[in-house]
Amino acid sequence: MNETLTSALVEMREDDVLAAVGAAKAAGMAATDIIADLQAGMKTIGDKYEAGEYFLSELIMSAEIFKRALAELGLDQSAADTGARGTVVLGTVHTDIHDIGKNIVASVLSANGFRVVDLGVDVPVEKFVAAVKEHSAQVVGLSCLLTTAFPAMQETIEALAAAGLRDKVTVVIGGGPVSDDLAEQLGADGAGASAQEAVNLAAKAVEGGAA
Repeated sequence: MNETLTSALVEMREDDVLAAVGAAKAAGMAATDIIADLQAGMKTIGDKYEAGEYFLSELIMSAEIFKRALAELGLDQSAADTGARGTVVLGTVHTDIHDIGKNIVASVLSANGFRVVDLGVDVPVEKFVAAVKEHSAQVVGLSCLLTTAFPAMQETIEALAAAGLRDKVTVVIGGGPVSDDLAEQLGADGAGASAQEAVNLAAKAVEGGAA
């Protein structure tokens, strides 16, 4: 492992991260190995978030540095978004168009090795069902900011059940007003109060353990 690169990311030293990426690339290190070192840093950042040492701002900043490091390699997010840890279908449910939280979750999931199929906002139930089928997703993330979108979340979960997919996917809800109690009420498997919690829930779903 390139500890210099990993530690630079953990410490949010963007210039040092980009320099280390450039040096590793010049030395002939495989892009996949460089990405793995970056993802190791993202995991440590997630651990620090869980321990209360880092906050949401650090999660967002690290995801942005991660993207810039990929650009330094001449790659985009798809290079890391390999699905090595599983596939997550993500979207803001219909009747809601808020996407800031969803976009943060998508970036952090990708940086942690998940393939993310981001359906956008105001997503109809049929689109979630079709995406799960098309991409053989293991996890579905339903986002909302408006309490009036709760029925749309429930409709989406019911549509997955009607399509015979409910027992094949873990459904996680997210957004400002959601809670574990709401998840239970709607028939979801959990609620992610933060981007890191979404990563942990996705990891538990596909790997049976923590991220």
